[in-house]
This record gives sequence, structure tokens and C-alpha cells, in this order.
Amino acid sequence: MDDRLYIDPELVQFYDLENDGGADLDYCIAFAEGARSVLDLGCGTGQVAVTLATGRDVTGVDPAGAMLDVARSRPGGQSVEWVEADARNVRLGKKFDLVLLTGHAFQVFLTAEDQRAVLATIAAHLAPEGRFIFDSRNPAAREWLEWVPEQSQRSVEHPRLGTVKGWNDAAWDEAAGVVTYETHYEAADGRRFHAESKIAFPDKDALTGMLEEAGLAADRWLGDWYGAPWTPTSREIIPIGRLR
Repeated sequence: MDDRLYIDPELVQFYDLENDGGADLDYCIAFAEGARSVLDLGCGTGQVAVTLATGRDVTGVDPAGAMLDVARSRPGGQSVEWVEADARNVRLGKKFDLVLLTGHAFQVFLTAEDQRAVLATIAAHLAPEGRFIFDSRNPAAREWLEWVPEQSQRSVEHPRLGTVKGWNDAAWDEAAGVVTYETHYEAADGRRFHAESKIAFPDKDALTGMLEEAGLAADRWLGDWYGAPWTPTSREIIPIGRLR
């Protein structure tokens, strides 16, 4: 993990300001009903893990210490077991009723080898009747075309810095199936924060094959976090499944 967006506290401070709640959290709350134990891979600042922790055994795993620092200090953070580790190779020695990987965290794994490793981690931690869910953006939707300064400019209200201007820029490497995007913040006092990130865009066929190789089966494919079924033009690819 060398992406400053996640490991630099100066940039991590903006994460929850731009990622507060949303349809994915709402869906996961409903989906987790009946699960007594949850593994949140790529848990980030812990919003999902803490929300699901009431009455459950919840473990959050993330490789970025700066993100976990926020998670631990979050109200209710003491109710979650936080583990600083890589989703490609972590093995906790326990099984879970639900394993989730949200916030498009799956896309930070840039190669098919790494993606297979993450799916193997999901399989290794699923209880016999356990379920998994994760999300990845559909490359056919070409969402990165919106990640340019003209379309991505926004204002972020920061508790200390006041109104901060934010924007992105992005470039698509078709051969690699990877987008390199820049995140910029500029505070009113002139302070600037910048990170360059890379994310992969595997398509549904590739994901289907990798799930099978990992011993996983998708029972449903969603196209968004409102529960719509996947179509070739959906913005999201969200498999929901179990062990094969």
C-alpha cells in the first residue's frame, strides 16, 4: 500500500468528508441481517464495520495504518477488531458468516494475480453457509471520463480548513485495464494536497472466471447498490455469493 490517498493522514482527513454513508452502506446493513460474524476487507476508516458491529463479531482489515487510526477513534470503534494487513494474504484462522469488500476496494488490486489472491482470501474466511459481496465499477460505463477537472470540481466542507476545493483528473490505459487518477484539494489558505492513484477495471466475464477458480459461486449480480440486476450498461458489478 503506497497510495498517499490512504496512507497520508493529510489526505485521509478528507476521506470521510467525501464518503459519508450512501446506498452501499444501506444495502450492507440490510444484507447483514442474520449474520453473527462479519469480515470487512479493505475496511478503510471503518464506517461499515462499526455500523455492523452492534450485536455481531466484526473484524476490519486494511493495510493502511492511517485509515485504521481513524477507524479506531471512530465512535464505536472499540467494538471492532482492527487488523492491519493485506487482503491478498491475510489469514485470520477463523470463519465468518459474511465477508464484504466495499468502496470499490477490489479495484486497487491491479493484476489478475492479485485479484485472484483477494478472492482466495474471501473463500478462506467464509463459513460453510457464509455469503460474500463486493463491488467493482463496470468498465463499459467508462466512469473515468467524468473524473476530469471540468466535471469533478466540488466543494468539501472541512471542520478546520473551511471550504476546500476538490477535483480529479484521470487517464485510461486500455492495454492494462487500469485508470491512473489524480485527486487534488486546495484550501482557502492556499494549502494543497495531492495524490496519484491507480485502479483496475476487470469486466464481469473476468470476475466470473476468477470466482470459479477461487471456489466461489455468485448467486446474483447487481448493477447498483439499490438492488437493480446487472446489465451490460450498469455502472457497478456487484457479485453476491457463497462457497461453491
